[in-house]
Amino acid sequence: MTTPGDELLFLALGGSGEIGMNVNLYGCQGKWVMVDLGLTFSDPAYPGVELVLPDLSFIEERRDDLLGIVLTHGHEDHIGAIPYLAADLDVPLYATPFTAALIRGKLEEEGIVDDIELNVIDNEGCFSIGPFGFRYVPLAHSIPEGNALLIETPYGRVFHTGDWKIDEKPLLGVPSTPQQLTALGDEGVLALVCDSTNVFNPEPSGSEGDVHVGLLDVISKARHRVLVTTFASNAARLQTLGEVAKETGRTLCVAGRSLDRIIANAKASGYLKDFPKVVDFDQAMEMPRDKVMIIATGGQGEPRAALSRIAADTHPIKLDKDDLVVFSSKQIPGNEIAIGKIQNAFAARGVEMTTDRQAHVHVSGHPGRPELLAMYGWIRPRILVPVHGELRHMAEQAQLGLDSGIPEAVFQNNGNLVRLAPGKAEIIGHALTGRLVLDGDVILPADGATMNERRKISVHGQISVAVAIDDDGDLIGQPAIRMQGVPVEEDRDAFLVEAAEAAQDVVAEGLADTEKLREKIRLAVRRTATRWTGKKPVVDVLLIAQ
Repeated sequence: MTTPGDELLFLALGGSGEIGMNVNLYGCQGKWVMVDLGLTFSDPAYPGVELVLPDLSFIEERRDDLLGIVLTHGHEDHIGAIPYLAADLDVPLYATPFTAALIRGKLEEEGIVDDIELNVIDNEGCFSIGPFGFRYVPLAHSIPEGNALLIETPYGRVFHTGDWKIDEKPLLGVPSTPQQLTALGDEGVLALVCDSTNVFNPEPSGSEGDVHVGLLDVISKARHRVLVTTFASNAARLQTLGEVAKETGRTLCVAGRSLDRIIANAKASGYLKDFPKVVDFDQAMEMPRDKVMIIATGGQGEPRAALSRIAADTHPIKLDKDDLVVFSSKQIPGNEIAIGKIQNAFAARGVEMTTDRQAHVHVSGHPGRPELLAMYGWIRPRILVPVHGELRHMAEQAQLGLDSGIPEAVFQNNGNLVRLAPGKAEIIGHALTGRLVLDGDVILPADGATMNERRKISVHGQISVAVAIDDDGDLIGQPAIRMQGVPVEEDRDAFLVEAAEAAQDVVAEGLADTEKLREKIRLAVRRTATRWTGKKPVVDVLLIAQ
């Protein structure tokens, strides 16, 4: 199906079956709108890559029917792909002021701010795009202006939650009340498209106000220098840490460019008004150890972030024995090894550490099971569409919704084309989805030739063979062999001799076809390497004919 007919369609190109990289499409009466355009961070499956982007081939082929991109909030997994992919789509963006400020900064960094139309919508504002009407509905989250979208269509209303939680003591913004959400439900909601991240958590996610108490308790007991690491975008946590610094008589120092950007944009948008004045690195190091508190990025083990460099003692901020590092963030699955490496480096120097396992220093920005049930009761949709989670999260939420009385639930994945109306909600087709990687300054397929070659090299190593032959096909000199990452170590010289002999033996056969000769040399050298190491290195042959 290439064009939506008289129906309402939903299609996730990212964020369903995974946590991160959220991209959702709604189709109606021949047109599409996109909600969010996020990225995710790399893992060892993509060596040399830091950022992973969604493959938008489906909608790029239909860009004439795409009306715009509506952003729910400013987290990287919802806006991070904009500077890399939005220009090709060439449609307007829509966001509330703080989110728009973050997006504008990204576009300026890429030098494309004048090429993309960015529409700033007031908080709780409404606007229309083609057959779709949008209203921003504020919900609590860990970043200012976390929003749901109430989407009006000719076939019913969709409540698209974005990322959310229930917070009875929010520090930034004013989320919608249960009464306001109940009123939306009273008006009728066709479908609830809902965050699934914490569906297995039997408890509510907790309030940012309660974290204030936990952090104050931990930091007030610290005897020396304190460093707190948290997600840079968690402006509510930054507000908490600013207050705790004042209450404990500590001066703040901020380490991390992303923190600087969030603080500057938050202040410009009317948030963090009472955030304390910060000192630079040199000033922080000159102050008494019990009078300073550092906020640093990198709590997920990112190798180039401030925390990793501090742990490696390559940063101007220095930590000594009995200083304290507080991990005020949740350990994201997949980051355990990187985080453990940092924690081990601190432990070796006698630096103390506190995580959310030892003290109440973090709460999630996503809804636990009781919060999901509360939302179901307020909105009362006919259809539940779980998103933003791995398959196990979304399957569990679909069952939770059905068990709580929602008539229909659609268990979908990236690429499943779902018809929400008219009639019963069902998957009616499949669209191409996938991943791209930002490799240096180049965007490539995540499973294309470049990444496949790099994976092979990282596993098996690489050998280069240069062979010169004369007009009669006879060998000139000796084959030259260079290698990287092939595990021969102290046997290196002996291996190189045997590999060169294997290449010589092939040349001696007198093959006239140069391509067949090159391939036979490649296979002969690789067989030699396999016999010596059990590996199958990538072998490149340079054949020089004179």
